[in-house]
Amino acid sequence: MSDEKIINKKDNPMKEIFVDKVTVNIGVGESGIELEKAVKILALVTKKPVVKTVCKVKLPTWGIRPGLPIGCKAILRDQDALDFITLTLKAKKNKIKRKSFSVDGNFSYGIHEYLDVPGIKYDPDIGIRGFDITVNLKRRGYRVKLRKYNNSKIGKNQKITKEDAIKFAQEKLKVVVE
Repeated sequence: MSDEKIINKKDNPMKEIFVDKVTVNIGVGESGIELEKAVKILALVTKKPVVKTVCKVKLPTWGIRPGLPIGCKAILRDQDALDFITLTLKAKKNKIKRKSFSVDGNFSYGIHEYLDVPGIKYDPDIGIRGFDITVNLKRRGYRVKLRKYNNSKIGKNQKITKEDAIKFAQEKLKVVVE
């Protein structure tokens, strides 16, 4: 075998990990004024359109029923997602706990107050509220699992593990994992 045919695993473009999407959400638990304040916070922080999330179950003790809006979310992709991650990680001092990473290679973290994000000013009409951020990672070729026609399973070498996600966060996002 010649040296030209041997491909280093690190050079394989199918093994490259990248950010698929970032979901920013606030769970309010009720509709009304508090939900509208949460929508304003997400619009202020993300500068993207915000979607209200609805309840799927009935819990009479909490006063919620199916179809009732109880939260809101915004989804960021591509460069907007990377910029938002770096901005919010500054509020966390670039530290994420090891337990924030899931088995399938995603990670989440929360911001206690939207004022912690650099460049955001306090609005007395909104008040103080925090939000959660979920980062979904994926590799090239993941689409074969999600496509409508001729979908198939992903091989175990193509899946992202918890250790792969931690390594990605440390190298690309400059995060300290505790």
